[in-house]
Amino acid sequence: MHQYKGKLIVHTGSMFSGKTSSLEKEMKRFTIAGYKTVAFKPSLDTRSKEEKIITHDNTSFSAVVVNDIYEIKKFINCHNVDVIGIDEVQFLGGEIKDIVCEINNLLNMGKTIVVAGLDMDFSAKPFEVVKELMPRADYLNKHHAVCSSCGSDAWVSKRKTSSEQRIVIGATEEYEPLCRRCYNQSLKKELENK
Repeated sequence: MHQYKGKLIVHTGSMFSGKTSSLEKEMKRFTIAGYKTVAFKPSLDTRSKEEKIITHDNTSFSAVVVNDIYEIKKFINCHNVDVIGIDEVQFLGGEIKDIVCEINNLLNMGKTIVVAGLDMDFSAKPFEVVKELMPRADYLNKHHAVCSSCGSDAWVSKRKTSSEQRIVIGATEEYEPLCRRCYNQSLKKELENK
């Protein structure tokens, strides 16, 4: 697994597409290979109160809860870590340029970084940090959920409620995965009903 030293691995896509499950599998592989690993989750992700990352299929693994990229940097400076996992990277605090800079610094130190994050919000606008990390990735994995309307590959996580806030933490009660066609049909229907 030494070929991943100093490499950035990105898992992205819509909700329910398996990004966090892939992060968990990657971290487990590195641990089995004898690497010192640590996973982080942003404090903004309040779906689980524990210091755990929990996938939608209820697999869980330990995580350090952090507010921003600076807390990750501080932790890494105090602990001997080879592989860093970051779940829900789009919720990580700090300026986008600082997040990218610190991730680059860690990569230049030979750390392997595995991130999982949404590529777009509920209105199909890219999350800036993921948009910046994708072209910098050594390994980029675009995951797809199943469209809840037609069964094809989902493209976006559409919000089921009327909230216009960009960040609303939730799961199936708040969001549904839709393909591009079903998403556009849904938007059209909403406009007609106004």
